[in-house]
Amino acid sequence: MSMGRNLIIASVVLNVFLAGALAGGAVWIRSGKSGQGYSLEAAGGRLPDQERMLFRKALREVRRESRQVILDGQQARREAADLLRQPVVDTAALSAALKRARNADIAVRTRLEQRIIEFAAAGSAADRAVLAEGLARRAGPQPKAEPKKSP
Repeated sequence: MSMGRNLIIASVVLNVFLAGALAGGAVWIRSGKSGQGYSLEAAGGRLPDQERMLFRKALREVRRESRQVILDGQQARREAADLLRQPVVDTAALSAALKRARNADIAVRTRLEQRIIEFAAAGSAADRAVLAEGLARRAGPQPKAEPKKSP
């Protein structure tokens, strides 16, 4: 009977653990931590269906056009990682690799932002309001004004 009782206890503990993991995962997903941030690009997901499809298509185009720049940035990051694994760090080479990666990221981001600007300029005021909300969320809450100190 002792063996059966131990199996039942182990089963109950395991089930409680699994139930907690499932509940925690559901809360995490519902709280918006599913990987999509609050940016102009992410805000496009909140546009009405037709505009959202056009928005995503425009961004896919930019990524397709920027494929080589993206690949160059990834290669630069791999080179930087390889340099960091060396017994002696070549700081000049590491700095150059990270600079190439950063420049690639900036180039792609600039292209994406320009396409978003073009989309917003051609869109309705309601669509721009959705994008503005995404940008405002990304910026975080507005800081409270500090009270002026009297002399």
